Formats: sequence, C-alpha cells, structure tokens
Amino acid sequence: MEIKRLTLQTNKIKAMKEFYVDTLGFPLITEDELRFCIRTGTDEIEFTSEHVEGDPYYHFAFNIFANKFEESKAWVKERVPLNVSDGDDEVYFSNIDAHALYFYDPAGNIVEFISRHAISENGEEPFSIEGILNISEIGLTVDDAIDAGNKLMEIGIKERDNEPISSTYLNFMGDKTKGIFIILNQPGREWLFSTKRSVVFPLEITTSNGKIVVTSDRKLEVYAPPNEQ
Repeated sequence: MEIKRLTLQTNKIKAMKEFYVDTLGFPLITEDELRFCIRTGTDEIEFTSEHVEGDPYYHFAFNIFANKFEESKAWVKERVPLNVSDGDDEVYFSNIDAHALYFYDPAGNIVEFISRHAISENGEEPFSIEGILNISEIGLTVDDAIDAGNKLMEIGIKERDNEPISSTYLNFMGDKTKGIFIILNQPGREWLFSTKRSVVFPLEITTSNGKIVVTSDRKLEVYAPPNEQ
C-alpha cells in the first residue's frame, strides 16, 4: 500500500499556503481561492477550505532519508519550533529503528519527519525539502475502528503485524517494509509529542489500494480502485 494523495481541511488556507510553500518550500502544484496542492516527494497533499466546519487538524508524517535525521532536525528548527515531550525534541523508536521529530503547522496539524534507518535509502545532498521521500503516515480517526479496519482489509490494507484491530490502541494499517501506514484510531487518543487528542474530521486518502473518505457527517466510505469495483 502507498499513499498517493491526501485531501485535508483547514480554515487557515492563506497561512497554510505561506507555511508550506514559502517557509518550507514544498513545490506548489495547483491553487485557487479555496485550496492549494503541494508535491510531497512522490505524493501530493491538497488543503481545502471548502465547506469547513470547526477547526480541523490531523496527524501526518513524511519519510526522509535514513542518514539525514540530524540534518533535517537542524533544517526544521531554522523554520519552525519543534514540539517537545518530557524535555526531548526527538524520539527514537527502537522497535522499528527510526528517529522522528514533530512540529505544528499554522492549522495545528501534528507534522512528523521520520527517518527509518532500516528501510529508507540514504541521501547524498545536504538536507532540503527535496529530502522528503513520501507520505509515511496519516491518522484516520473514526467512531468505529474495528468496522473501519474490516473495510480497509477488504481492499488489501492490513494491520502491519497481522494483529486484530483494536478499538483502544493505534492500528498501523499498511506495509512495514515500505514504512507507509494509515494510523487507524478512535477519538480521544493523545497524539505523540502533542497535547492534542484525535478527533473525527473529514478527509480523503487516495492510496494504491483505493480511496478512503471520512465525510462531513462522520461516515467512513472505502472505495476499491475502479477496475476492481
């Protein structure tokens, strides 16, 4: 499974474009008054202000080169404050041999850069926005994680260790050999390196296995690729 495109809502469209395009330097693909789309390595993220209700925020992560974590950390700190947890501004996940850092964007999204040392390739050039390889993770918050997990498995998106879907814990749905996951969860989970808890907000996730949509009325819709429907 690969994540090809995210469509996320925001009520701060101007500030978000300035942050992602001008401050961080992501390539701009398209824009109009209500939305803009950026290139994130091999993938895309569209932010839209159309039909937004409330103050939506999400957690998403980007894979970076295996050997560029320290460079990426210095690069990010020049542009935005890092999130801190228990006095630390980074974390090492020993179970997957990966380092990660976190920061907020203007909409309050919890953004992560993760360097997966065991599976990501090395980079040769100094770190820049070109060091973003792809979308690594997107949080998918739903009211019924078990039902959602069953729907994801129907289009071939499985729990990374083939564990049962949990309504209590985070479910990493995807392929651990690629380091790309949909983090399936129910409302109320506190996101790592954040004081924010997971909330159901509308979004669209386009993957190599199909499309996942959370609608404005909190319903989950899962679509297989057109040639498989």
